[in-house]
Amino acid sequence: MPTRPFRTGAFRNTVAAVVVAGCVGAGLTLAATPAQAQAPKALRAGDILSGELTAMRSGKRKNRTVTYQLTSTPRRLPPPAGLCNLETGPETFQIVTRSDAETAALKPFIGKTVSIRAKEVSCAQAAGEWSDAIVSDWSLVTQH
Repeated sequence: MPTRPFRTGAFRNTVAAVVVAGCVGAGLTLAATPAQAQAPKALRAGDILSGELTAMRSGKRKNRTVTYQLTSTPRRLPPPAGLCNLETGPETFQIVTRSDAETAALKPFIGKTVSIRAKEVSCAQAAGEWSDAIVSDWSLVTQH
């Protein structure tokens, strides 16, 4: 009958504990590293947001509205908003247009990288908002 050298209960429990501890330790190290490396940069009133501009249509044909969205790096909003209940802060910003002139200024840059000066930013609160944060007062700075 062949012998099985590692069949003892104490040795098996020790090996299992070491393997589990190693996996948990590696998981904690990997999970902590990205959060530390990508701390969100603070966004103050008047700062520049750069990213890809997209447009989304909603509603029926007669009452269709276009919502503009800017995808950027994670940012931390001014207090009391902070990270908007997200781990890294908001990455998608809904651009609120208040006039036809603002809509016409953004329309040619859909799908391209743009920079806007965000004067008033807040966290998204309503259920119908598609972005993490809302830029309600802004100006177009540069277009690429």
